[in-house]
Amino acid sequence: MQFAMVVTTEIWFWLCLAVGLYPYVGYPLCVALLRLIRLRPVQAGPITPRVTVVISAYNEAGHIEATVLNKLNQDYPHALLDVMVASDGSTDETDAVLGRLAQENPRLSFFRQQPRSGKTAALNSLIERAKGEIVVFADANSMYRPDTVRQLVAPFADPEVGYVTGQMRYVDPHGSLIGDGCSAYMRYENLLRRYETDIGSIVGVDGGVDAVRRSLYRPMHADQLPDLVLPLAVVEQRSRVVFAPDAVLEEESLSEQSAELRMRVRVALRAFWALRDQRALLNPLRHPLFAWQLISHKLLRYMSFLPLGIAAVLNWVLLGRGDIYELLAGAQCVAAALVLLAMYGPRRLRDLGIAHYCYYFVLLNWASAVAFARFVRGEKQVLWQPRTG
Repeated sequence: MQFAMVVTTEIWFWLCLAVGLYPYVGYPLCVALLRLIRLRPVQAGPITPRVTVVISAYNEAGHIEATVLNKLNQDYPHALLDVMVASDGSTDETDAVLGRLAQENPRLSFFRQQPRSGKTAALNSLIERAKGEIVVFADANSMYRPDTVRQLVAPFADPEVGYVTGQMRYVDPHGSLIGDGCSAYMRYENLLRRYETDIGSIVGVDGGVDAVRRSLYRPMHADQLPDLVLPLAVVEQRSRVVFAPDAVLEEESLSEQSAELRMRVRVALRAFWALRDQRALLNPLRHPLFAWQLISHKLLRYMSFLPLGIAAVLNWVLLGRGDIYELLAGAQCVAAALVLLAMYGPRRLRDLGIAHYCYYFVLLNWASAVAFARFVRGEKQVLWQPRTG
């Protein structure tokens, strides 16, 4: 009986460890192999359709002017590009800044959303007013390279493409714990998106540097996450969602741990609701390839805290059952020490890259756990403060 219990515990340990690591290691490897036998290149081209850049802003007086001018001055035919901004109940000088800019430039228009209703509601209203064939989504503090809009538009030369996302590059001028970990995570995500594009569609996008065919836009509920729900709606309409690595957005990363945690909890919570709302895409009988991608990249990724946590506990239960368990328990101790070192150690040791990566991995999984608990309780989040820190 005792032997059977040990064997069962070992099975559960290895199963949980495999399921927990699969979204981070196994799935990318599978996609890399699949692209060798199922390559679907994007037929991009130098097209110039009419483009509308839409921005939702809340209390962004310190950033909005630079952001708007950055979009108006893109290397794109000015007669074919306009900018629309929704001030979502701002209480600072955002409206005054936008009013002055709109008087100076007829290609800019803005309206005030009152009462404050959140980014998704603002986007719905903006796109009702948009004139562009292609709608580009920008954040209120995002800075594009001069050719970013042109690079975003190019893949739409392929009639199968309905949604394009660019490359988010987090800039960390302070070398902070959060900034280094976030930058490394985005490099990993961008590589995975390259591979996913090669086999069909990507699963997640960066809301500050992406674009959609206006004809494919579907209004969303105020509590839905545009960065996930809208691309999924495009896939449902049998169009591709692809990655354009040369369409670059540079944004300063957060440096405060609490700010990054709040942001990750918010994103994960809205992702859980998005997966619930778009659960039809999880059906492998209807969407064989994309269902596998969505389950692997999103559902299992956000839920990996659970099997990894169980495996961590079972590892200690299995001490004495073989050298591998002692080795893995030691690895747990080293990882925990690196996290503590990153948080509280002396500056020279705290700057170790591996310590930053361990800390950020723990932060991502902790945020997912908190978000899942809130999801189970039925909580939703529509409004939030601008990124700070």
